[in-house]
Amino acid sequence: MNKYIERVLADTKAKNANEPEFLQTVEEVLSSLEPVINAHPEYEKAALLERMVEPERTVEFRVTWMDDNGEWHVNRGYRVQYNAALGPYKGGIRFDPSVNLSIVKFLGFEQVFKDAMTGLPIGGAKGGSDFDPRGRSDAEVMRFCQAFMTELYRHIGQDIDCPAGDLGVGGREIGYMYGQYRRIVGAAEFGAVSGKAVCTGGSILRPEATGFGAVYYLVEALKHDGEDIKGKRIAMSGYGNVGWGIMKKCHQLGAKVLYFAGPDGYIHDPDGVDTEEKLNFILEMRAKDPMHCKPYAEKFGCEFVPNEKCWGVKDVDIYMPAATQNDVNLESAKKIAESGVKYYIEVANMPTTNEALEFLKSQKHMVVAPSKAVNAGGVSVSELEMAQNAERLYWSAEEVDAKLQTIMKNIYNNSVEVAERYGLGYDLVAGANIVGFQKVADAMMAQGIF
Repeated sequence: MNKYIERVLADTKAKNANEPEFLQTVEEVLSSLEPVINAHPEYEKAALLERMVEPERTVEFRVTWMDDNGEWHVNRGYRVQYNAALGPYKGGIRFDPSVNLSIVKFLGFEQVFKDAMTGLPIGGAKGGSDFDPRGRSDAEVMRFCQAFMTELYRHIGQDIDCPAGDLGVGGREIGYMYGQYRRIVGAAEFGAVSGKAVCTGGSILRPEATGFGAVYYLVEALKHDGEDIKGKRIAMSGYGNVGWGIMKKCHQLGAKVLYFAGPDGYIHDPDGVDTEEKLNFILEMRAKDPMHCKPYAEKFGCEFVPNEKCWGVKDVDIYMPAATQNDVNLESAKKIAESGVKYYIEVANMPTTNEALEFLKSQKHMVVAPSKAVNAGGVSVSELEMAQNAERLYWSAEEVDAKLQTIMKNIYNNSVEVAERYGLGYDLVAGANIVGFQKVADAMMAQGIF
């Protein structure tokens, strides 16, 4: 490895020793950058990597809220504004007990390169809280969101930082947060938060955008091999907005999701999620109890395998992990490789451990696509929402969908072109990392060292 990269990695590990998720993503990205770092010695002179691995701003705050029984609770809130060289900070907010500084920094660092790949004028940020919305009443969620935004509002704005949703934060939570922001600032700054309901300035297709974008990326990867998505069979983890969007778009294009996994096990539906009834039931099931997918099997009379993942099943063509980070470890990766499946398409943020990712990339029969490219559809439509808000316009579903397809096609094509240009062959992972890095690096160098 390039000595400069080695040194920055070592220093980053020493400074952030208690942040494993953050260190994992830094190592994954930087280890791909040797060709471009070798080609640009001026980056070392300008301490570019040292600046890039440090967030521009990290905000941690107390969130105090009252439950329905009149008891007070205190949670931690975070916003890591990582890099704004390309435009206002952009990235989601996650509500989950697992949220800590390491998680938020990992997500923010990934977001920088993901946002850069879209070609849109947005920087990277991420935020969240260790609050768990599951099992809480609607009134409790509202009070928490209002308390969270009361602390966050002073750090965001339509030209500064535009948060969106993430795990545990959907349209309901975004609505409550935007309402509180509007009340505090006394202005209808629609572009200060994205993922809003259409009636309050949101964009059509935003809930489906990440899943739709992932499928559009998959379509391009299949085209590269002269294949069509029609008739393809898919196994995936997750059935939230992202997973649901994948299922919906696959159904529209003639592919079938035969397997999907949740926290309690996995579903095997040999007919696939192939009807509007099934898609609508998944929405209802998730809203009632996001921790259990077994009710789907009970409703539609198909197989449910408790406490297992669907990695390793052989009657599919494509794997799409779309749940959460490090969902696929080395043991699971070996099962996936042994199944003979050709396409491994990451969708969730960092769903594969570094060890497992390197193993899968070494399998000559497999095509591996990275999440920071594949799931960029969500933030793309979030930025399109900002653009509509700035113009005080609403675009049709057809307009938004067409723009999303173009963005995802460009992300795929740019990754392929850059990997080939640097002599890396058909390496979608390295290609994506270099594309995102190069855009941010050029902007940082053009703006001077600060």
